This record gives sequence, structure tokens and C-alpha cells, in this order.
Amino acid sequence: MSLYIESLGRGPDVVMLHGWGLHGGVFSRVAERLAGRYCLHLVDLPGHGASASRHPFDADDIADLLAAQFPWPVHVVGWSLGGLLAQHWAARHPEQVKSLALIATSPRFVKQDGWPYAQDKKAIEGVGTSLDSAFEQTLERFLALQMLGAPGARDTLKALREELFAHGRPQGLLPALELLLMADARALAPAIHCPVGLFFGAKDAITPIGAGRWLAETLADATLYEFPQASHAPFLSHEEEFVTKLAAHLDQHA
Repeated sequence: MSLYIESLGRGPDVVMLHGWGLHGGVFSRVAERLAGRYCLHLVDLPGHGASASRHPFDADDIADLLAAQFPWPVHVVGWSLGGLLAQHWAARHPEQVKSLALIATSPRFVKQDGWPYAQDKKAIEGVGTSLDSAFEQTLERFLALQMLGAPGARDTLKALREELFAHGRPQGLLPALELLLMADARALAPAIHCPVGLFFGAKDAITPIGAGRWLAETLADATLYEFPQASHAPFLSHEEEFVTKLAAHLDQHA
């Protein structure tokens, strides 16, 4: 299976993996600002944007697919769902992943005993239930939830809405949502040895800051960057600060 990928810039390779419901274009502004120093590869994950759907949407299979698509050492930037897949990629193919930048993500997206840093299962199931009957409205509500509490949320949300179908209407969102319901990558943490930058918003309702702090304490080589006023998309709501911190992370481990 091939993936739709947009590449720009020159330098060390950086692969960027987006969150659920969107596509690689969500990173365009960040990528443009880094293109003078890095070669950025903006991936449309299976069933998103212009990439064909894949069922089941299995994290290990997609990590292997990404590894086959980029069979050389790369830096990986993963947001939300993309960050979950990035954890699998780093654990399964450590020789390929030079560093990770994990943005507002988690090893587990559903609350359970001993894991409060997530959403209630019913909240995620509700998104899946309404996809068939109100596809566009469901995606827009999900986008709004991601911006909740961030300053300038209305402007950021407007920009996201304009990007939503820029790569076409996504064809395989439900299998990816099922992965978010089932995934538990906590056991992978001991297998991730590369340097990891963790970029988390303190006001995030989808992947609470506690998930970032858990990763910072559990991973072998991790640095946590907290954005006190950001929610689920600090690279959009706090672009200047985010790019500065991401560039420093990449430069340190290039």
C-alpha cells in the first residue's frame, strides 16, 4: 500500500504524522518554517486525506508500512493518533528512528483504573456512532474539542476547518477511531531508546498533560515541553513557541 506524502525542504529527514480526522497538510505552516534546515515529509495516514483506507487499522502494521516507506534513519514527529503510531514505529524499528517529537499524544486514549489521563470511552464511541449520520458535523465538533480552552481558539479552528477536506474526503476514519479505543502502548515504553521531545498543552481535554508527564517519567530519554495556555494542538495555537522548541529538539539530535 502506498501513502500520499508531500515533501519539502532540504536536510535531515523529518516525517510528520497527523492526528485523527485530518491529513498531513495540517503541518504545512510548521514545515514551511523548518524547510530551510530539514526535509519534511507530510504523510496522509491510511484512510485520511488522499491515502487509501486500511482495515483493520493496526498500529504495528502501519508502523511497518511507514518503516518501508522511509527505509533510512529519520526524525519522526507525531501528533495525537500520529504520536501513537510513532511510538510503535520507534519500538519496532529502533534503527530507523533517530528521535521522536510527540505532540499531545498518549500510549492510551481511553480512561481505565490506573490510567486517568484520557477520555471516557463513551466520548470516543460517540464520535464513531455519529460519523455515518453526520460526517462533516462530527469532524467539526471534534476539531472544536481539540481547541477548547486555548487562546485564539476561534481563529485556529477556522484555519483547521478550511484544511479539513483539502486532500479530499477521508475514506477510512472509523477503523482509526477503533484503534484509539483499543490501543494500549504503555508496554512499548521500555523499547523506545531514542531521544524524545514531548510537546503538551496544559489545557488539553483529549490527551491530558498527565499522559505527557507519564511518558517523561517512563521513557529512557525524554524532555517534556509544557504549553500552559495550549490545548490539543500547540503547534497551531502557539506556533512561534512550538517551532522554536521543535527546531531546538531536532537540531540537538540531527
